[in-house]
Amino acid sequence: METEIQQVELQDMLKDPSQREKGFRLLMKQYGETLYWHIRRIVVGHDDAEDVLQETCIKIFSSIDSYRGDGKLTTWIYSIATREALTLLRRQTHVFQSIDSLGSTLAERLEAETPMDTNATEVLFQKALLTLPTQQRIAFNLRYYDEMSYDEIAHITDKNVNTLKANYHFAQDKIKKYIKEHTA
Repeated sequence: METEIQQVELQDMLKDPSQREKGFRLLMKQYGETLYWHIRRIVVGHDDAEDVLQETCIKIFSSIDSYRGDGKLTTWIYSIATREALTLLRRQTHVFQSIDSLGSTLAERLEAETPMDTNATEVLFQKALLTLPTQQRIAFNLRYYDEMSYDEIAHITDKNVNTLKANYHFAQDKIKKYIKEHTA
């Protein structure tokens, strides 16, 4: 995603008050679209993804001074985006409902927002993802779509690498099973 030089240059720009705005524009140019899709795979809806992306940007901009540089800048950014997306999902749940039980609601959003010309296989794959518990879905998305290492995912999610490997493996199995059941 980024080289060490790009990370340091961008970090320096963001921390320098005279270049912060320029640095932030560069940050959004480089990562805005990938962050949007990361968030959208969690919250599903376009409008919700846009709202969470905006909240993420505000958090990044207002808290860049707290970034210590002991990990990749993208890992820090993704952790903020993930937390913001999960916060939105928590707000959307009822008092006695868990985030994981939102799967059917998210599947309805997926149906409503899927363009007519979308490949049926991709829609089936997305529906399979929505049957996963939230932590498995996040681990799978970060590994599969964003091609992150388990160490990076661990920093983003504050989970153990072995737990993430298990989550990814279980997610793969559940996705395969779902697709097999819905194509037979």
